[in-house]
Amino acid sequence: MALIKSISGIRGIVGGRAGESLTPPDVVRYTAAFGTWVMKHSTEHKVVVGRDARTSGEMINRLVVSTLQSLGIDVIDLGLSTTPTVEIAVQEEQAGGGMIITASHNPGNWNALKLLNSKGEFISSEDGTEVLAIAENNNIDYARAGSLGSYTLNHTYLQKHIEKIVALPLVDKAAIAAANFEIVVDGVNSTGGIAVPMLLEALGVQKIEKLYCEPNGMFPHNPEPLPENLTHICNKLEAGNYDLGIVVDPDVDRLALICEDGTPFGEEYTLVAVADYVLSQNGGGNTVSNLSSTRALRDITQKRGGQYFAAAVGEVNVVAAMKAHNAIIGGEGNGGVIYPELHYGRDALVGIALFLTHLAKFGKSAKMLRATYPNYHISKNKIELNNGINVDAILAKVQERYSKQPINLIDGVKIEFDREWVHLRKSNTEPIIRIYAESESQATADFLANKIISDIKEFIAYKAN
Repeated sequence: MALIKSISGIRGIVGGRAGESLTPPDVVRYTAAFGTWVMKHSTEHKVVVGRDARTSGEMINRLVVSTLQSLGIDVIDLGLSTTPTVEIAVQEEQAGGGMIITASHNPGNWNALKLLNSKGEFISSEDGTEVLAIAENNNIDYARAGSLGSYTLNHTYLQKHIEKIVALPLVDKAAIAAANFEIVVDGVNSTGGIAVPMLLEALGVQKIEKLYCEPNGMFPHNPEPLPENLTHICNKLEAGNYDLGIVVDPDVDRLALICEDGTPFGEEYTLVAVADYVLSQNGGGNTVSNLSSTRALRDITQKRGGQYFAAAVGEVNVVAAMKAHNAIIGGEGNGGVIYPELHYGRDALVGIALFLTHLAKFGKSAKMLRATYPNYHISKNKIELNNGINVDAILAKVQERYSKQPINLIDGVKIEFDREWVHLRKSNTEPIIRIYAESESQATADFLANKIISDIKEFIAYKAN
């Protein structure tokens, strides 16, 4: 597996040969490039660092901290933390940037460097390209011995993050406490095992069952919070002794919910439910999600009198669209909730607080709340193409064939069919087209996706002949 160098950071399997996976020389190289970029673009030569609990995190943290100090950058180290907590700390510390040592939902043998700007937001495409160019050219000046950066260990920010959430006007601690929820938490043995119980206690939840909440980095299952990876917590709730299950990924920016009967609330519907509550309390408003997320968000936004806008896939693109359209809530269909009242970043913790308030005020079960929303199903597929095939030409052919339908081209090709859609995106690293389709039944969504796959194969066969 090659080292993956993207505009938002560097990730790969830990160990192996330098340049081929995530090794100490690679960590130093790209940390130095990012630090150089921070010093060029900010007068604040200060960087906030935090990490999830995966076993390679402490080693990589030491490399990151030492490299930043060697450039003359002061380091605020949060230790075990969450991605949204680091984002908030960058703002509070008025730092020039932030680095989060986490491979998010990737397995435990992976790690990564996520890069934040001085606003505590993921760096832009242009900035990411500049960081990669600095690393490629090795255009880095290290500080003299008398000008090295300082180091401060600060364990207070997780508590500060939670205090900010509890203080939000739309978070009703009294209503949550009065509901007397009994909740099961799956922290996948990472920092969610610390953060989520802390938050629930701060919200007045007294009955918390902890699963995999020891932050030792030994992930007990695939850490991506998808239904097929959550059988243990689903079985736990199936017995009917709890009101809700809460699952987060290792860096706590994605949120999955489990209903009281052990059925998934649906990762696409985390944002839908939270947005519905926020819109109801604000008398409507604008929302944003990416092109591959459920249209249920559009439905509930329009029902509340607001406008829905679609963004290209990727948190940085969603944030840009939210700012452009003054959206009061947004995110991605993978369980990522972005609430600008707190900060512009996916944040499972604020998602939990808003959802619990919504559920408490709803006064019924999570299963019944889920039933109040439009029911859509998404089919996720991909087609692998031979090297040499012009993927852009294939997408242009699809666009031409369906030119009579509404089409969105901001990120690949998205075709609307009344209350259904198909979204095609090419991979930046492989000859692959990812094909997502949504409909009111799984069978129809699968049919739509397979129809497009059939079209693509037809175009390829025609070209070959």
